[in-house]
Amino acid sequence: MKIGIQGSRGAHSENAAAKLYPKAEIVTCTTFEDCFKFAQENDDCKIMIPIENSSSGRVADIQYLIPKYKLQIYAEYFHPVNHYLLGIPGSKLKDIKYVMSHAQAISQSGKIIKKNNFKPIIAADTAGSAKYISENKKKNVAAIASSLAAKIYNLDILATNIEDESGNVTRFLVMGKNAHHPDLLKDNKYITSVIFKVRSKPAALYSALSGFAINQVNLSKLESYPEKNSFANFSFLCDCEGHIEEPRIKAALEELGLHCKSLAIIGVYEASSFRQL
Repeated sequence: MKIGIQGSRGAHSENAAAKLYPKAEIVTCTTFEDCFKFAQENDDCKIMIPIENSSSGRVADIQYLIPKYKLQIYAEYFHPVNHYLLGIPGSKLKDIKYVMSHAQAISQSGKIIKKNNFKPIIAADTAGSAKYISENKKKNVAAIASSLAAKIYNLDILATNIEDESGNVTRFLVMGKNAHHPDLLKDNKYITSVIFKVRSKPAALYSALSGFAINQVNLSKLESYPEKNSFANFSFLCDCEGHIEEPRIKAALEELGLHCKSLAIIGVYEASSFRQL
């Protein structure tokens, strides 16, 4: 199995992929869009994409790439994220003036940055920052990345667990080109994910969501985003707790469809035990 991730070797995405698929071949992609293209062009490959973090919220651009490429969600995985401050061999914390990393990692490590008056440098990914520092050997620049990145790029760990909040967790989605829904089993918990666009009329969203309330379906995620740089039209990404074959889910989605200009199922998959539904 091949799993595509965004970022260089040693990224948190690689750690997450290795936990879920320890025997998979990891394929690195420069951008998130490159990941989606990789899955779209390779029927037998999957990608592992971070979609949101417990500390810093949603990951930018993913909500636009999901409807653009129409990939299916196969699984979700909640991965604990621990950040490390990495420097070239021999460097000390007192030497550091700048920190380089992905915007999410910078955001999640604000306390140590403020305490030491570091100047942040936003980069494409965490592991790529570690690679850059290793290659350029600048003593006054550190990377915020994983311990795996420190090992791969031969860097010293100057500080451990520098994330602002303990219990920092990122939710990843495993996605691919072909639709595949697991069988409905009585004792299992499921998530059905959909993207929809409501009709342009008063109380359209309220009416569209009424079917979930009537059929006692809980929504664990409802997120809006504007389309094509316009604030006139919005689409919604929604996760509902249940399997599409359950009568209550079917009824809720049928009601939703009556009030929508478009509605697409983008995944039916087992709910992670992390949710404790």
